[in-house]
Amino acid sequence: MPSVLTLWNTMSRLPQGSRLFSVAFARKAPYFATIHPRFTEIRPHRAELVIPKRRSVHNHLGTVHAIALCNGLEAAMGALAEATIPADKRWIPKGMTVAYTAKAISDITCVAETDAGQWSDAALPPEGGDVHVRVRGTRDDGEVVVEGEIRLWVTPRPAR
Repeated sequence: MPSVLTLWNTMSRLPQGSRLFSVAFARKAPYFATIHPRFTEIRPHRAELVIPKRRSVHNHLGTVHAIALCNGLEAAMGALAEATIPADKRWIPKGMTVAYTAKAISDITCVAETDAGQWSDAALPPEGGDVHVRVRGTRDDGEVVVEGEIRLWVTPRPAR
């Protein structure tokens, strides 16, 4: 099966390709479909998507709901992890810490980032270790509405 990065690189060059990729990505983990993510960038150490502000993600105040924001951050992190992780490793989320810093009153751009050294053999012990992924969500006007980190547990992939 092609990697997430290979699929993104192939599909995003096609007309409507990034939209089709986003739909396919959300089908793989159905809870991501609830936020209707639109990926705009996927590369090693960075992934970005937009959560459109629509009624299905509103809270009682008419802003984007906190859990929808977390879903967007986790989707961006998942794409980053798949695009970045060495072939001999696997990952699983271990925890998330976020702070809500402003009202989410527009579409929200969710970004996940890491540094190359975080994924190196030197940084990850042979039995496995944590990778801390920086995440943030910003409004259309550039105001950060949520920021934090998602911790991943990264271990060697079992031999087949």
